[in-house]
Amino acid sequence: MKKLLILTSLIASNLSINAQSLSKSGYASVNGIKMYYQVYGEGKPLVLIHGGGSTIETSFGRIIPMLSMHRKVIALELQAHGRTSDRNSDLSFEQDADDVVGLLQQLKINNADFFGFSNGGTTALHIAIRYPKVVNKIVLGSALSKRNGVPAQFWEFMKQANLDNMPQELKDAYVKVAPDPSGLQIMHDRDAKRMVNFKDIPDEQIKAIKAPALIIIGDKDVIILEHALEMRRMLPGSELAIIPGVHGEYIEEITTLKSNSQQAGFVIQMIEKFLDNAR
Repeated sequence: MKKLLILTSLIASNLSINAQSLSKSGYASVNGIKMYYQVYGEGKPLVLIHGGGSTIETSFGRIIPMLSMHRKVIALELQAHGRTSDRNSDLSFEQDADDVVGLLQQLKINNADFFGFSNGGTTALHIAIRYPKVVNKIVLGSALSKRNGVPAQFWEFMKQANLDNMPQELKDAYVKVAPDPSGLQIMHDRDAKRMVNFKDIPDEQIKAIKAPALIIIGDKDVIILEHALEMRRMLPGSELAIIPGVHGEYIEEITTLKSNSQQAGFVIQMIEKFLDNAR
């Protein structure tokens, strides 16, 4: 088993360096913003939605090579994040959902699977609620649907959030790719305000989602296990995977790399099996 994990890690590392088959990238004018996207590989479309304060690379850079071996992967950056411009309005998960679907319409993609991580998972829920015909299956990585899905101290922390305590890896990644690095403060403040004002998604809306869902969470995640179990019960036909590790470690999100996790290869195989199984 140990040899298998080491081999998987070596393969994933090699892929991340050598095999990112980027076939297209650019900007699309979507609902008043210039939205950046990348397309990798060929096959059934899989849309990747990053976490708060993140870029394509920080959330998914380590797993895009694996996913794009068998899929057409569409990775994007949301309002004020990374290379995508801001609009003169606060962030909302509903607006992000509209923006993602607007981009897909321009790319002439009528139906897709979605993998959202953290805030991106919450956005994926809103896409499934607002645009059910667009969604085939959804993978919800550490997604939050209710305020009680995180410890009470999380909300106190968010009220005190400032740029100084934002993870340095995320700050560096933003500055590296953003057309205007001074937008970092705007992105941070918009993200923090959205979380402070987070509103529960009503149970009836979650229960109405018809798309099969795979819920993934770390056993030391910021999202509490009971919340993941509650979503599992409310989403008909859903599956739940609890993986050892912290928030995002199972996909080797950039702030978790020091842990030297070797789980991404296994988790991607699990995701692919879920997506490929007949509905």
